[in-house]
Formats: sequence, structure tokens, C-alpha cells
Amino acid sequence: MRVFIQDDILCIDKDDVPAFKKGGSVVRNSYFWALKSISCYAPREGNWEFDQEVWVALARMLMAFTESGYLGYSETCLKFPEDTPIPDVLRSVSSYL
Repeated sequence: MRVFIQDDILCIDKDDVPAFKKGGSVVRNSYFWALKSISCYAPREGNWEFDQEVWVALARMLMAFTESGYLGYSETCLKFPEDTPIPDVLRSVSSYL
């Protein structure tokens, strides 16, 4: 998922936000709701935002879904622009574009 940091808020690019599909995969829909539940702002057609206070929870959640084997690494990895330092708390679930 492509991300960027703006004013100490982590934003997931709206095109990379996981989709909720009625009748879809339980794991994918759980992933959608888990991410949405810790976001500070998650508009339907916009970037999802996460305050610094939840970054530890975000990293743990992404790691748990990655290790489950049900979702691909590309779906659970935060991809930062090369000119942005990756915060230490997110380093284990992040890479550069």
C-alpha cells in the first residue's frame, strides 16, 4: 500500500485502501474493518489517515495479517516514497516504492 506522512499523520493512498465486498472473503473484509477501526479518518473515496498514537497497533495488525498467509505481502506492506524516512515503529511492515 502506498503511503505518505503529512503533519505526523500516516495516509494510505485512496487507490490502495483495501476494499470491502459484501459476500467477499472473510479475511479481506476483516482486514478492511480492522484498518478502518483504528483510522482517525477513513472516507469512502479518499485517503485513510492514521494518527501517530495508533502506529504501533497498525504495525502489529499488518504483521498479523501478513503472517496469517491469507493476504499477500503487497497488500500488507506500507510503501513509502524514497525521500521519506520510515518511522522506527513502522519499519518492520514497510519498504520503499
